Amino acid sequence: MLVGEQPGDQEDIQGKPFVGPAGRVLDEALEAAGLSRGDCFITNAVKHFKFEQRGKRRLHKRPGAYEIDRCHIWLDSEIALVTPALIVAMGATAVRSVCGKPMTIGKIRGHAIALPDNRRMLATVHPSYILRIRDQDDRHAQFRKFVTDLKAGIRFLKKPA
Repeated sequence: MLVGEQPGDQEDIQGKPFVGPAGRVLDEALEAAGLSRGDCFITNAVKHFKFEQRGKRRLHKRPGAYEIDRCHIWLDSEIALVTPALIVAMGATAVRSVCGKPMTIGKIRGHAIALPDNRRMLATVHPSYILRIRDQDDRHAQFRKFVTDLKAGIRFLKKPA
């Protein structure tokens, strides 16, 4: 199960997760890791698009603790239905929602963290983070690290119980 932050503008319009620019990065990373969308259940921690209207544009606003906490019931329901062996939390909002508390991605990135419900979570960056990197070399390096995180998830799932 892959958990992102919240729908963006395109996701809100189309009613599907990760169909905008961050979705294209995610698709490329999944392919580089040897996965496809069909191999994963993809969702968001917050179920609505929080934005600020500027003229004709709807600009993304980061969800706060209130939105994360209010939407947690829906994520819990999805987890109960999907019963994933591993939850990949992409970004700080997803990590907070899955763990129930804020955690620093840099400190836990790439490691399977035990959750209270006997599941595991792997934390990584959100694909939109990669899009915001201006330096091409750094962007490519961060993309490769993102792919490495996804591959770590695959290795975890292939380990015998």
